[in-house]
Amino acid sequence: MATRKRKKNSRMRGSKTHGWGAMKKHRGSGNRGGVGMAGTGKRADCKKPSFEKKGKGYFGKYGFKKRKNKKEIKIISLGEINKNIERWISEKLATKEGELFVVELKKLGYHKVLSNGPLTRKMKIKADCASANAIEKAEEHDCIIELPKKPAKEEEEKKEKKQGE
Repeated sequence: MATRKRKKNSRMRGSKTHGWGAMKKHRGSGNRGGVGMAGTGKRADCKKPSFEKKGKGYFGKYGFKKRKNKKEIKIISLGEINKNIERWISEKLATKEGELFVVELKKLGYHKVLSNGPLTRKMKIKADCASANAIEKAEEHDCIIELPKKPAKEEEEKKEKKQGE
């Protein structure tokens, strides 16, 4: 039958030094060698390999923290708009003015227009922004992409840059 070993400190109750000799030899946190992950070794072969991660050491701080309040931009292609325009008109999310189909992407929850997909209908698309290729493609197919006007200062700065060149 196995016997359990009694803890040393229970036998040392009443002894001032608990078997460590002089009081100063076993006093306070200095005897421990530090707190936390102290003693992991910074020099030579003493480094503990479990803390080394693919070129990055254990010590120090690395990288950047991402901002959490980054705005997410929802995109849609011209082909998707072309494909869904009939359904949006039946649901009254888009309208038809003569030959033009008018789509306000903000109502549909989209922000940016991209150029992918075929265009078969004449449309007027109101969006916050659009890629350069989407604007070119729309002009080729007699479609209009309306973007919000930029403030006058930005337009003047662009003109000044062009004149300077």
